[in-house]
Amino acid sequence: MKTKVIILLVLLVLTLASCYYDNEEKLYFVLDTSCNLENVTFSGTVKPILQASCHRCHSNANSLNSGGGIKLENHADVQSMANNGKLMGAVTHASGFIPMPQDGGKLSDCEISQLQRWVDNQTPNN
Repeated sequence: MKTKVIILLVLLVLTLASCYYDNEEKLYFVLDTSCNLENVTFSGTVKPILQASCHRCHSNANSLNSGGGIKLENHADVQSMANNGKLMGAVTHASGFIPMPQDGGKLSDCEISQLQRWVDNQTPNN
């Protein structure tokens, strides 16, 4: 009887030990190099992000109906929202701002980082 208990305990320990699983991403800091923060431009980076995620409500055609009068159609429109802090406040879902996109999920971390890089670079029209 004592032998059976020992065997069962050994099997239980081995079974529990075999279920241990480490996720590499949790074990080691893995730098995501797929997000390009070099050469962030308005025309090549910022505008495509806004067209894909914001123009449904904030284009010239839709800004009065569903966009609260806020247009993000051209550099001047976007620069104005960036300079007053509303662009980054909205896309980062910061407290005190209406989170955008309103009916969708948050922009990816990469897209937010790219927008922030453009703002940090003084919102050039490039």
